[in-house]
Amino acid sequence: MTLSDNLRGILFMCASMAGFTINDAFMKSVTKTLPLYQTIGLRGLIAVTGLGLLVVVTRAYRFRLNRRDGALILLRSLADVAATVFFLEALLRMPLANLSAIMQALPLAITLGAALVYGDKIGWRRMTAILVGLIGVLIIIRPGTDGFDHWALLGIASVACVVVRDLAVRPIQGQLPSALVALGGAVAVTLMGWIGAGMQGLQPVSGVEAAQVLCAGLFLIVGYLTSVMAMRNGDIGIVAPFRYSSLIWAIALGFLVFGDLPDGWTVLGAAIVVGAGLFTIWRERRLRLLRS
Repeated sequence: MTLSDNLRGILFMCASMAGFTINDAFMKSVTKTLPLYQTIGLRGLIAVTGLGLLVVVTRAYRFRLNRRDGALILLRSLADVAATVFFLEALLRMPLANLSAIMQALPLAITLGAALVYGDKIGWRRMTAILVGLIGVLIIIRPGTDGFDHWALLGIASVACVVVRDLAVRPIQGQLPSALVALGGAVAVTLMGWIGAGMQGLQPVSGVEAAQVLCAGLFLIVGYLTSVMAMRNGDIGIVAPFRYSSLIWAIALGFLVFGDLPDGWTVLGAAIVVGAGLFTIWRERRLRLLRS
């Protein structure tokens, strides 16, 4: 049976979200006994090796960077480092599903960031959706109430850093291989991990911990590669909404692995954020069709 481009893109996007979320579950589990930065460094070695092999196989290393693109990749890599630290520090202390619910605000935040940085027109409907999504995030974190988890602020900081990371890619020339861009971020995060490990201290790694780190690294590579494949197959307006499947994976893994379930307020806030994001994606697709 031959799959359509859209269906292929949807499957790749679902695989990408599964890969990233399973990686998060392994990282949350192994960092209970292994220092965080040592874990980041070890996982990074796996990711760098996998992406490095991809660069060699595709001969992406032959591409010559100009100074502007080099600066943008550096900015993206630094933002990736900060996003990783904030996310994993929050993940250590929060239920997986709750943190994942906060991260669902990313599409809305990127849309707003593109309007502020690049002057993209978003109109009152999408602006309203962004504000509604913000209300959803506030419901999830519930500041000023007994249910407030201050570690959720690190999740919001991670969202902000991912916005910088993703917007930094936009001006880069189109022929620059994606593998090189991804490798730059992976190298930066790995170096940060080992620098942090040097200050935090190293400890012997057990066989179980080594297996968990290996699985985290492999699923991270799966997430990286399938996310690129998802964006290169089918209509982005059709494929992008399946990014929200990560929340389903996070709830399932959070319950099965850690025995955590999000409370009613978190579910309500996540539903509002996802609904606002889906409306924004639908609106952007509609506007593209009207212009064509």
